[in-house]
Order: sequence, then C-alpha cells, then structure tokens
Amino acid sequence: MDKQVAPSKSKQWKKWLLIASIPTLVIGGFSYWKNQQDQGRVQKINASSLTISKVTQGEFSDSLRLRGNIHPKTTLFLDTVAGGRVEERLVEQGAYVEKGQPLLRLTNTSLQLDVMGREAQVTEQLNFLRNTQMTMETNRLNLKRDLLEVELQIAHLTRKITQSKPLVEQGVLAREHLLDLEQDLDYYHQRKALTKQRQQQEEQIRQLQVTQLEDSAKMLQSNLSFARNNLDNLLVKSPISGYLSEFNVELGESKSAGSRLGRIDIPGEYKLMVNIDEYYLGRIKLGMPAKISLSGTDYQVAVSKIDSRVNQSQFTIELDLPTETESVKRGQSLDVDLMFEANSRQALLLERGAFNQSTGGNWVFVINADGETASRRQIKLGRKNQNYHQVVSGLKANERVITSDYDAFEKANTLQIQL
Repeated sequence: MDKQVAPSKSKQWKKWLLIASIPTLVIGGFSYWKNQQDQGRVQKINASSLTISKVTQGEFSDSLRLRGNIHPKTTLFLDTVAGGRVEERLVEQGAYVEKGQPLLRLTNTSLQLDVMGREAQVTEQLNFLRNTQMTMETNRLNLKRDLLEVELQIAHLTRKITQSKPLVEQGVLAREHLLDLEQDLDYYHQRKALTKQRQQQEEQIRQLQVTQLEDSAKMLQSNLSFARNNLDNLLVKSPISGYLSEFNVELGESKSAGSRLGRIDIPGEYKLMVNIDEYYLGRIKLGMPAKISLSGTDYQVAVSKIDSRVNQSQFTIELDLPTETESVKRGQSLDVDLMFEANSRQALLLERGAFNQSTGGNWVFVINADGETASRRQIKLGRKNQNYHQVVSGLKANERVITSDYDAFEKANTLQIQL
C-alpha cells in the first residue's frame, strides 16, 4: 500500500510568498508606466489663447498698487442736545456752513412747559429769599433800637442818682428813693449786656443765613439758566465752519435727545483710507512712503495710521494727503503705490499673469528655442509689485514664458504651440 508524502513547510511558504507578490508587482508596474506616461505627456495648444512674456533685466520697485477712498481728516458729528419734533430745516446737505449758523429748528412742548415751571419756582424761591432777608434786617434794627432805649434809660437813671445823692444826705429825699434808682440802673446795665449778647448771636446767625441764601439764589439762577439753555438748544446751530456732508432730518420727524443729525467736515484737510489684504499686515509700518497721482501731479505721502483689526480678510490704513490737493472731494477714489522699499534695485523681471494661480510661482512653461514647443520648468519667484514678479532662480534674461492661465494644460509636461 502506497503512503502519501506531505510537502515540506519551506516549499509551502515559497508558494504563498509568490502568490502574494503578484498584485504588488502588477501595481508597481502600472505606477511606473503611468509615471512615464505623465512625464512624457504632450498637449497641443493654440497660440491665440496664450499670453507670452519675456524675462527682462531691469529695476524692481517693491511696491503695491492699491485703491483707496478720500475722507475728511477731521469730522465733527452733529447730535441733538434737546429732543423734539423737526419744525424747520434751514440748510441743505452738502452746503458750506459757518460757525454759529442755524441749521435746524425743533419744537418741544414738554420742555417749554418745564422751563416755565422752573421760572415760576425760581421766582417763588427768590421772593422767599427777599422776604427772609427783610425779616432778618428788621430784627437787626429792632435789636439796635432796644439797645438805644436801654442806653437812654441808663443815662437818665445815672443823672437822677447823681442829683438825688446830695438831697438824701440833706434829708430832703428818702433813702428808699435813691435805692430804687440804683436798683433800676443795675437792671438796665444787665439788660444792656444781654441785648449786646443777643445782638452778637443774631449777627452771626444772620451772616450765616445770608451766605446760605445767596448760595441758594445763585444755584436757582444757574438752574434757570440751564433750563433756558435747553430751550435755546431747540435751535440747532453749527459748532464749526465746514461742509455739511450729512444731514439726516425730515420735517415733522421726532428726534430724541442725543440723536445723530449729521456730520460737518472741515475743508482743506483730507486723508486716504485704503483696505489691504491681511497678508501684508506684518509689512506695513507707520511712516511708510507711498505715491499718489492727482490731476497729473505726483505727490509723496506716508502711512499715518494702521487699523490692525482684520475684517473680511482685510485691514485698513490711512494716509494724510497734502494740503495743496484742494481739488479732491469726499468719497473720491485714488490709486496709491505703497512703497515697501524706498529705492529700486536691479533684478530679473517677469510680468504678472494668471499662471501664478495654478503654479503658485513654483514652475512655468518656458518657450523652447524652436518657438513651437514649451517645457515645464521649476522656478523660484520673489516679491511682486503691481506689474512684475522678481525672478530668484530658474529663468534667464530674454527667455519667453507663458504667463496666461494654466488650467487647460497644467498636467502637461510639454506643449506643442499651434499657430
């Protein structure tokens, strides 16, 4: 009887290893074939759809072309002090107004009644003050009169005692009569001292009360003046001279106290406000030079303020315009060249184009010497301004580069240019 012989374990492992390696070899071979295909991929393109630029040697100015809006350098907001209903509009928006010129008339019945009530209250308090002062003055005069009467009695008694003493010694008058006179004299001396003491106390109290009453009168007058000023504020006047750039009021409209009525711009002083991509936030500095062109004249300006708050991926800077630029108007737009470097320098230059959106500035298609094909080439670009990229490496002067959009052939390695 034949016996079955089992295969060795080493042969089994070799068999399974060969089976497992087959998919790996297939995938690797396909990837190699696909890579070779991509590397040699050629795509035909019509020359009319391309923009070709020549690499040049020239001065590179590290600047950024932006567009900003002109705003007044100094603006005063116009708010209501006392609320009311718009009764009369005396000027129109955009007019030039002088300081103190009436702009708007409001009516406020409640405020008018309040002022009348305050006037009546102040009048009543002032009358009470005058009556109090009169009463105090009357008391002062009464005390003075009492003191005069006491001094008169003392003088009479002193004279009578002087006349009676010899008669008492002679026995003509009784001693009791002299004692009564002396007793009355002593009483009036004590009364005089008491009256003087009372007079001093009354004078001190009177001076204190007069001071308090005068302070009260001043406060009442001040309150009345404040109430009348509120009434005067119903006629809104211009606090400064300038252009009334906004005036948001309509006849019959009600305005509460503190409501915004408009704004007044001081003429002759303007600033340029520019929104910049947040990418440049770290490069913008105060005092950075810039150049604007206005009415055919170039002006040198500088960054005067940086608002680093980012809104919708942008931040804002301000540039003060020269005072001689009187022809500008609020809201006008101007182009400005922001100079990151004050001086230009020699560099290889490539015109800006849509190619950078597809390649990120890492590679381009360069026209070959035959002029009929273009090859992909790795490059490195540096800074850019409104017109050019600075070429760091990968290109030479006078080489021609496709700078238009690459979306249609960005996966190709070679382009055949058809005329």
